[in-house]
Amino acid sequence: MTEAVEYDVVVLGAGPVGENVADRTRAAGLSTAVVESELIGGECSYWACVPSKALLRPAIARADARRVPGLSAAVQGPLDAAAVLARRDEEVGNWTDDGQAAWLDSVGARVYRGRGRLHGPKSVVVDGPEGEHHLLTARHAVVVATGSRAVLPDLPGLAGARAWTSREATSAREVPERLAIVGGGVVGVEMATAWQNLGSRVTLLVRDQGVLPRMEPFVGEHVVAALKEAGADVRLGVTVEAVDRPGGATGPVTLVLGDGSSVQADEVLFATGRAPRTEDIGLESVGRKDGGWLDVDDSCLVKGTDWLYAVGDVNHRALLTHQGKYQARIAGAAIAARAQGVPLLETDRWGAHSATADHAAVPQVVFTDPEAAAVGLNLAEAERAGYRVRAVDYDIGAVGGAGLYAQGYRGHARMVVDLDREVLLGVTFVGPAVSELLHSATIAVAGEVPIDRLWHAVPSFPTISEVWLRLLETYRG
Repeated sequence: MTEAVEYDVVVLGAGPVGENVADRTRAAGLSTAVVESELIGGECSYWACVPSKALLRPAIARADARRVPGLSAAVQGPLDAAAVLARRDEEVGNWTDDGQAAWLDSVGARVYRGRGRLHGPKSVVVDGPEGEHHLLTARHAVVVATGSRAVLPDLPGLAGARAWTSREATSAREVPERLAIVGGGVVGVEMATAWQNLGSRVTLLVRDQGVLPRMEPFVGEHVVAALKEAGADVRLGVTVEAVDRPGGATGPVTLVLGDGSSVQADEVLFATGRAPRTEDIGLESVGRKDGGWLDVDDSCLVKGTDWLYAVGDVNHRALLTHQGKYQARIAGAAIAARAQGVPLLETDRWGAHSATADHAAVPQVVFTDPEAAAVGLNLAEAERAGYRVRAVDYDIGAVGGAGLYAQGYRGHARMVVDLDREVLLGVTFVGPAVSELLHSATIAVAGEVPIDRLWHAVPSFPTISEVWLRLLETYRG
C-alpha cells in the first residue's frame, strides 16, 4: 500500500545540511518532510567531523602540554587508547540517532526513514524499512542533501582487501599495529596524526610532492615535518599500483608501489577523494544524470529548474560541513521567500538568499599537529584569478604570545593582499592553536575590510592573535 502525502518542502537527506534546511523552512511556517536511509545526523555526526575530532583532540592536547616547561614531564607517556575510543563512541552517541530524531521532531519536521528517490517533478517516493511505501509531493521545493561518499581507486586486488575508507578509520574498535594511509588530503593527514598518536606505526603514501595541496605550500611542509617527528613514515611522490591481502580479512595487507617496492600493514586506509551520493535517487526522472554533481545558482536552486535545490556536498561548491549548513540557511530562506512570492535579489552579493561565501571566503581547519587554517584564496589561486597581489608572511613563533603558549613554537602566517583595493583575498595559518585565529580572518575576507581599518583592530597582548599586528606592520613596511 502506498501512502500519498503533500508537504510544502521535501528534503532528501537528514545530515546536518538537511536538518538545517528543515529548521529554516519550518521556522518560515512551511510543512516539511525529511527522508533518511541511514542515521539522522549524517556522515559528519557519526563517521567524519565528530569522531575524527574526538580521536584527534587528545593527541593535540598532549602535544601542546609537552611544549610547556613544568608540565611536559607529566605527559610523556602514551595515550590511553581505550579511553580515547570510548570517548569517541560517546561523542557519536554509540551510533544511535535518538537525540537527532527528537530534535527534528521538536521543530515540527516529519521524518520518513527509508530509501528516497525522485519520482518526477516535485515528487519523492520512499521505500520504508518495513516494506511500506510513501509518495511525497512538494508544493514548493524538493531539496537534495544526500552528501558524498568515499571513492576507492580501481586497483588490482583492492576489491578483496577490505580496505578502510574514512568511515572505518573514524569508527575502528582497535588500534592497528601498522596502518598504511594512501592520500595526502585532509582525511589522510588527520588520520595519520590520530592513529600515530594512538600507537599505530603509520606509513603515509602520497603521490604528490606534498600534502594538503589546496593550501599554501608551507602548510604541508610543517605538517609533514611534524608527522615525521612523531614517528610516521611519510613517502611523497609515490603511487600505489596494486593491493594484496592473501590472508583475507585478518591477514596483513601488502601495497605494491610504482617503484617496485612494497609496504606491509595490518590495515590500509584509502583517502583518495569523494563522489556525490546522487546515484539511484531518481535524478533521471527529472531529466538529470544519476550519480553526478548538481550545478546550482547562489540560492542553491538547481539550474534549469524552479523547484529542485541541492545543498552541501552534492553541489560540489565546498565539501565542508559548515559550508553545507551555510548553504542550507541560504536555501531555506530562498525557498520561504519564493513560496511567499517575495522577489529575490539574487545578484545582490550581500543578500540573505545568495551563498557568496562559497566563492571568496570558505574557511577550513585541518586538525593535525600543528593545526592548519585557511580562508579565501591562496597566493597561486589569486594570481591565476588575475588579481594584482602581494603575499605578506610572518613567523608566528616570533610573536610574544606564541612563545608563552608553547616553548619552541613553530608556525607561519600569510595574508594575500589585493593591491588595487587593499583588502585581503586570503589568509593562511599553520601552528599550534591557529584554528582559533581563523574566524577573525574569515570576517576580514568576507567583509572585505580595508587594511586601513584592520590597523585599528587591536589584538590583545600577549596572545597569538598579535600575529595580525605583525602582518600589518610587515605590509606597511
